[in-house]
Amino acid sequence: MSRNSQAAAEMVRLSGQRGVPVTVVDGEAVVGYDPGRLEQLLQQERRPKLGAAVADAARMAVQGRCSVDHGAYVGRVRESSAAARAGLRVGDVIISLAGRTVEDASDLEQIMSLLAMGQRVPLTYIRKEERRQTTLRT
Repeated sequence: MSRNSQAAAEMVRLSGQRGVPVTVVDGEAVVGYDPGRLEQLLQQERRPKLGAAVADAARMAVQGRCSVDHGAYVGRVRESSAAARAGLRVGDVIISLAGRTVEDASDLEQIMSLLAMGQRVPLTYIRKEERRQTTLRT
């Protein structure tokens, strides 16, 4: 599948629309030509996105999916995202970001909201009971 075909498929996935103009700004789909909505999205302060679906590791430990009882369990990693570039994989548990402890998924979300676009921060995670470190570029 070509890059253009992939982009078109992503537009349809985000908007559910075919045959109408769709613009995507930071993952937000604008269907049709809505200059007011486009201007609003473009003026919003851009916040970095991890690009991974996460859950509380404690909940996943109770379900037997991981052996770590704190942190943010990575359930899915979006291709070409900050998480993918940092080398995160499904099953990893993020325990520290930017020097701050991550106790659960909401901690991770809160820390991410404090970061600026393009920032490089240390990230500590556990993979198969081994503690690892990497750098996350937002």
